[in-house]
Amino acid sequence: MALHQTVFLEAAPSFLTDDVFATAEYYRDKLGFSFETFFGDPPSFVILKRNTARLMFRQVPQKARPAARPNHAKFAPTIDAYIWVSDVDALAAEFKERGATILDMPFDSDGGSARRELVVRDNNDYRICFGRVIGWPD
Repeated sequence: MALHQTVFLEAAPSFLTDDVFATAEYYRDKLGFSFETFFGDPPSFVILKRNTARLMFRQVPQKARPAARPNHAKFAPTIDAYIWVSDVDALAAEFKERGATILDMPFDSDGGSARRELVVRDNNDYRICFGRVIGWPD
């Protein structure tokens, strides 16, 4: 009997934030994400989406602040999330026009042309890398 292989569909990184409303507005206004509602009572959780990419943010109680502990705070050359996109250069132009904080404009990573990447910093100091693997998906 053959084993059925489960197909992974998406992943949604989950981050902590001090202000879920400010975070949702930043991602909407600066990075082009959308959201439908805030969850909880009082509201403290949101799922941000852009196409099939999802990011989740949960606001921590006042006593647990500051919430954000970006990876770069422990090890400088790291990011907090990686999102594959179809066109990094067009996305960079969009982000620049929206006033997003761009740390690294599009570059070919690893010294070659296997990947083209763009790194932004959000309002929580998280680093999000948007990348295009050259030749995938084509």
